[in-house]
Amino acid sequence: MMHPTPSLMKHPVLIVDDHPIVRRGLMDVINETMDLEVCGEAADVPEALRRIEATRPDAVIVDITLGDEDGIELIDYIKSRWPAMKILVSSAHDEKTFAGRVLRAGALGFISKREPLPQVVEAVRQVLRGDVYLSPQMATCLLQRAAGRQSLDQDPVQSLSNRELQVFQLIGEGLNTREIAGRLGISPKTVESHRKVLKQKLSAPTSSLLSRQAFRWVQENR
Repeated sequence: MMHPTPSLMKHPVLIVDDHPIVRRGLMDVINETMDLEVCGEAADVPEALRRIEATRPDAVIVDITLGDEDGIELIDYIKSRWPAMKILVSSAHDEKTFAGRVLRAGALGFISKREPLPQVVEAVRQVLRGDVYLSPQMATCLLQRAAGRQSLDQDPVQSLSNRELQVFQLIGEGLNTREIAGRLGISPKTVESHRKVLKQKLSAPTSSLLSRQAFRWVQENR
């Protein structure tokens, strides 16, 4: 007598992104696969932690910027609480700027939101295997940095917090305070506070010096 073949166990995946359209797109493409399924979604850090606690996903897809919250800090917390959980960052932020940071926080991969959605599925599968997922260009870049003589710790930009680095990058891209606030979902007053700290940490006493330094750094890291 023939017995039915047991259904393939699917890996549960949680999506953490503050844009509903992005979450919907990821959900649709993931749920079409034979080996993955979305077990929940979250728009901010508190909701993400509640969903993780309730569903215990095998993998979490996280954006770096979650409104006025920091996705990299969320990654660090997830790894301290659930060390075996696999994390993939999907972000519109520049890979060269943030890939190293998300890997140090505990994520296993970084994929740009400019990549086709089916590529995210492949990235999730790769991190579930315990492998690092990066673009070929970024993998080469990190290897070159590792082989370099100058430690990253000697670069004052590396002393910046993740949010400060986001503000610094946007200054270098020519955005003003109000535009940066709109891009990051924070208040102009908060942006100005970050500018003040950036001037102190990077020894740039004036706004023009900070802008020139940020512009030069962005050009060097493209």
